Amino acid sequence: MGAFYNEELTFSSNYSFASSQDLRFSKHVHDNVHGNIYLDPLFMKFIDTEQFQRLRDLKQLGMTYMVYPGAVHSRFEHSLGVYWLAGEAVYKLKNQQGSELGIDRFDVQTVKLAGLLHDIGHGPFSHLFEREFLPKVLEGSEWSHEKMSVEMVDHIVDAHHIEIDVDSVKRVKEMILASSKHATAKSAREKRFLYDIVANGRNGIDVDKFDYIVRDSRACGLGCNFQFQRLMETMRVMGDEICYRAKEYLTIHKLFATRADLYRTVYTHAKAKAIELMVVDALVSANDYLNIASHIQDPSEYWKLDDTIIKTIETAPDPELKEARDLILRIRRRDLYQFCNEYAVPKDKLENFKDVTAKDIVCSQRNGGVTLKEDDVVVSNVRIDLTRGRHNPLERYLEKL
Repeated sequence: MGAFYNEELTFSSNYSFASSQDLRFSKHVHDNVHGNIYLDPLFMKFIDTEQFQRLRDLKQLGMTYMVYPGAVHSRFEHSLGVYWLAGEAVYKLKNQQGSELGIDRFDVQTVKLAGLLHDIGHGPFSHLFEREFLPKVLEGSEWSHEKMSVEMVDHIVDAHHIEIDVDSVKRVKEMILASSKHATAKSAREKRFLYDIVANGRNGIDVDKFDYIVRDSRACGLGCNFQFQRLMETMRVMGDEICYRAKEYLTIHKLFATRADLYRTVYTHAKAKAIELMVVDALVSANDYLNIASHIQDPSEYWKLDDTIIKTIETAPDPELKEARDLILRIRRRDLYQFCNEYAVPKDKLENFKDVTAKDIVCSQRNGGVTLKEDDVVVSNVRIDLTRGRHNPLERYLEKL
C-alpha cells in the first residue's frame, strides 16, 4: 500500500492527545509552537542531564541568526517539539487502530524517546560541523550526528544510571538511525510503521520535518502555509506503512515545497553561507591547538563541545589562535567573505554536471590585473530538491491509487 488512501473516515476534530496520557506525574513546559508539552518522569531523567541540556547551546540554524536575527532557537526546543509530535502521532494511531496495530506502552515510550533524543549527537553550528569542518581535518571521515546520537544515548544511560530496559534502548537507537545510511535491515523490523514517525527513510514524511519547518519559518519571520495538523488528524497505518488520505496530496506537497523554499531563502542564504565558511576556516585553524576534532571519539568528551567554542576562540589570548580569532573578529565587524556569483544548473544539464571546484574557477579566470589562487576561492555546490532528486516525491504513490 502507498502513502495515500481514498477511504473517507470520520475523526473528532477536538480530540486531545494529552487525554491518552496520565498527566498526574508529568511536568510541562510551554512551547511557542505546540503550546503545553507534557514530560513524564522517564523523559525528565534524560532531559535533566548535562548532555541533553547542552542542546540549549546549539542553535538550530547555526550562524543563520547573523542574517535572520530571530533565528536563535536551539536544538533543545526542537527536540522537545519532536518528542511531543512523536507522542501525538503514536497516540493518534493507537486511538484509531489500537487493537488492529497492537500498539503498547513499549511502543509509545520508545517512539517518544526517539523523538526526544534524535538530535542529541549534533555538533556545533548545525550541520556545518559534520559537513564542512570534519571533512577538512579528518580525511575520509564518515562521522555523522546520527551515529553520535546513538552513542550519546548509551552514554547518558550509563553515566546517569537510568533504569530502562535494554530492548527499549535498542529500539530507540534503531529509530534514530531509521532514515540514515546506518539504518538496520528494514525487513527485520516488527511494526515497521513506528520507525517512520520520527525519521522516515521511506518517503521523508516525519514529525522531525513537521517541527523544524514550522519552527524555522516562524523564527525567521517567514510565512508558512504548511499545516501538519491536517496530516496528523487523518494518518492511519495500511500495509505496515503510515498513510494519508489522497485528498491531502497538496498538503504533503507543501511540506516538501516549504522545505525547499527554506533551503533557498534561509539555509543557503549568501551572507549566512559566507559567515559559515568563515567559521569553518576559524575552526580548522584552531583545530590543532584545541583538538576540536578529537572530541568525536568519545561521547564523554563530545558533549562538552557546543556553539560556545566560538567565544572560547574569540577571547583566548593564545598566539596559536590568532588566525582563528581574527576571522571571528571579521564576522563581528561584518567584514565577510564576498559573494561573487551563483549559477543555477538547468534541469536538462544536471546529469552531466560535475561539482565545480576552486581550481576550476582559478583556471577559468581571465587577465584582469588580479590573479586569484585556489585559497582565495570557496565554491559551494548546493542541490535543492524535494528529497527525491529530480522526481516528485509523491509519484510512486500516485501510481498505486
